[in-house]
Amino acid sequence: MRKSVLLAAVLLTAGLALTACNKQEAADQAGAAPATVQATRPADPNDQQAWNKYFGQLVQANLQGMKAQQPYPYLVPAGDSEEVVAQRGRQLDGVHDTVLRGVLPGNLLAFAGRDSATTAQFIADAFKDAQAGSFKDVIIVFIGEQADEAKVDEVLKPTGATVRFVQM
Repeated sequence: MRKSVLLAAVLLTAGLALTACNKQEAADQAGAAPATVQATRPADPNDQQAWNKYFGQLVQANLQGMKAQQPYPYLVPAGDSEEVVAQRGRQLDGVHDTVLRGVLPGNLLAFAGRDSATTAQFIADAFKDAQAGSFKDVIIVFIGEQADEAKVDEVLKPTGATVRFVQM
């Protein structure tokens, strides 16, 4: 059930991002300046809907250079309960497999989570076996805290990915 909810949230975020891209293009074609929405970090760490909206806005604001039809956002669950750790492990297995297979140039992968250190460790674990240069022209967005940026850069730099850090 929780996996379905998470999948729905990720798909909703991707849908919102795509909708926003289309609106952005329409505004650009009409010559109008797009309205800027300032994302506000949720105060309640347990308000999943607010966090999904917040991260969706941050991903949407960082789609520059993406040539694929949609971004691939990953919301890394925070917490140490047995269920959350298992959920994060399943998600890590999927991302790690994707990393080993490779991602086509022009794609954008975005990683976010309520706990920046957990998200940074997730990225480090997912990309630890990535081949040098295998992510050339792929954009990876890390939404987190400044303190975790170096850890993510260290593991992603050899892959050749374009890494974007977004302060949460």
